[in-house]
Amino acid sequence: MSEVADRRVLISTPLGDMRVHVDVAHAPETAGYFLRDVVAGLFDGTSFYRIATDANQDDDQPVTIEVVQGGVRQPEVAPAPSLRHESTAETGLRHKRGTISLARFAPGAVYHSFFICRRDEPSLDHGGARQPDGQGFPAFGRLEEGFDVLDRLFEAAEARELLSTEIPILRIRLL
Repeated sequence: MSEVADRRVLISTPLGDMRVHVDVAHAPETAGYFLRDVVAGLFDGTSFYRIATDANQDDDQPVTIEVVQGGVRQPEVAPAPSLRHESTAETGLRHKRGTISLARFAPGAVYHSFFICRRDEPSLDHGGARQPDGQGFPAFGRLEEGFDVLDRLFEAAEARELLSTEIPILRIRLL
């Protein structure tokens, strides 16, 4: 997608829909990566498979976060970097309640998975403590509608981050 105009997508789940503003203007490469996956239908039929809460993260984490992660599950072997890392220092975006961001192993090593923040998470920004490299995660948008659905997703949190009963992503489509 080479458009500069921001886009909106609708994430449909059995718990309801979430409308997301995809910030192409501030994070063009990251947003383009996500939008290409949306247009290809890659997320349709996947799931929200991880819900991280303060209560279910390992003690070795430098800081706990509250995020719900979905899309394609994390591969067993870390992928090679394939996308330029657009850090929050570059884009000016921040991990606030409702921010959507790409999951990653290392800067640019992404794998068709995204997460949404339940609360403000400055540890996920550039310079934050969540990743040892300090580069943070590439935020690319925010929820506009569906915060009630986000909260309902968190009601399904389990004693561990990876869910035994995943929550289907029925479809993600452009609006």
